[in-house]
Amino acid sequence: MNFPALGIERKRELRLFVKSAGIRFKNLELLNLSLIHRSVSNEFRGGEPPSRRVNNERLEFLGDAVLGVIAASLLYERFPEKSEGDLAKIKSVVVSEEILSRIALELQLDRLLILGKGEERTGGRAKKAILADAMEALIGALYLDSGFKAVLGFVSARINPEIDRVLEKKVTQDYKSLLQELSQRDYKAYPVYRLVKCTGPEHDRLFWIDVTVNGETYGPRGGRNKKSAEQDAARIAWEALTGGATPDTGG
Repeated sequence: MNFPALGIERKRELRLFVKSAGIRFKNLELLNLSLIHRSVSNEFRGGEPPSRRVNNERLEFLGDAVLGVIAASLLYERFPEKSEGDLAKIKSVVVSEEILSRIALELQLDRLLILGKGEERTGGRAKKAILADAMEALIGALYLDSGFKAVLGFVSARINPEIDRVLEKKVTQDYKSLLQELSQRDYKAYPVYRLVKCTGPEHDRLFWIDVTVNGETYGPRGGRNKKSAEQDAARIAWEALTGGATPDTGG
């Protein structure tokens, strides 16, 4: 892959970041790539096929998988008494957009993001979806650069405290999992999500999704990505079906 060239100032910023984050990168270009949002490619390389566009989407894909393995491993080792369902419920929260975006802000990734002009103007540095995606891309880059042991240490140090918070019920619920559990238990069926429409320019897309449970449709609800829209649709469905009862995280 052809990495974007790095100037002296950018290299300095990246070196300060890895030092503060307690990690090492042999390849700063790979680290830099993890911080390039697709809006850059959309604006300046719109005529090229997706496979040639320079952004962090492929690293995000890899990092999502690596993060999932590490989170599942931590939960499996820490809680031998918990069922598969409880472990899945906790995992879905600790790898959620809400948690990952907060960790990204703690690492000050927002300052290092490279965004297209349109995304910059619309406050992209503060958008949870962009921050969470960059966090996953960073994990993918670290895995490629330094191997599983290095990324295991980096992720574990940040995910273990989030697991503790989940057990203390101090985090946002994963309503998709809650709704699926309720639907299977009460109606012997799965919720059905439907993309109703997309609005806004490509760099600031809003997805509208509704969900149908037992013949009733709830939504649509909007989100900066399909995951967040599905979560919000699931939330209003779950609250309607339970009368707004307080969710249980399996603690």
